[in-house]
Amino acid sequence: MTEVRDFHPREENQRLAYRQVDGEGPTVVWLGGFHSDMTGTKAQVLAEQALATGGAYLRFDYFGHGESSGDFKDGTISRWRADALAVIDELTDGPLVLVGSSMGGWLACLAAIARPERVKALVLVAPAPDFTEKLMGPELSDEAKAAIERDGFWVRPSEYDDDGYAITRELLEDGAHWSILPGPVPIDVPVRVLQGGQDDAVPWTHALELANGLTSQDVVFSLIKDGDHRLSRPQDLERLTAAVAEARVLATPVDDDPVARRLARAARARSAGQAPAAAWAAADLGDEEE
Repeated sequence: MTEVRDFHPREENQRLAYRQVDGEGPTVVWLGGFHSDMTGTKAQVLAEQALATGGAYLRFDYFGHGESSGDFKDGTISRWRADALAVIDELTDGPLVLVGSSMGGWLACLAAIARPERVKALVLVAPAPDFTEKLMGPELSDEAKAAIERDGFWVRPSEYDDDGYAITRELLEDGAHWSILPGPVPIDVPVRVLQGGQDDAVPWTHALELANGLTSQDVVFSLIKDGDHRLSRPQDLERLTAAVAEARVLATPVDDDPVARRLARAARARSAGQAPAAAWAAADLGDEEE
């Protein structure tokens, strides 16, 4: 198996860069963070997992991010949401597992709400729903607010970009239109949340508010007490790949596949807090006892 690199055409002669593994089962779709790209550690590890297991996988860069065309300054939540829906609709088939990191967690939720017939499970890493209004806006200095009011944007310094990046009035105003907190958030599929207790960008209480706001009853919130925002240490990546593997099982149609049915039962039992041995015992129950 190989990972194919290509570009997906969009309106106004723009194009989105993407990389895709044409594998089996539910397609795992990576949605990255604000001012991030698809070559990050977590996205790469999931590509390696897909290649090793034969699973289908798609990662891409939003407009103005990474290898995609466009000026980051012109991006909004509306535009990046539309990008996510475009690649989902036009580059994938069948059931999906959306994996969203930071802003990507917000976009994953918006995509799941828009495509409930396709999205069968979510894995959210330090999810930042409503971050423009609830996290970014309140932290803007008086100087930054004055620049946005005067010029329409403020250049935020970044340790990853010597030139910094623009926070625009349009981004902040547009983001408010896509607010989903405090809920209820109409997502009824299994959701796994990984959150660092030492996250200085997304407080763990913010991620927990999302978990509590989801209408799904199959939600597992994992607090990594010493974890930061990136959650890219080896032990964090192991948690991520395990969560995605579980989500793929839960998203797999099981009616005609006895192996997948047993794996799904075991995954549900583990999610309910049963020990591994008890979980596998539960997986052996007949259909009428499920």
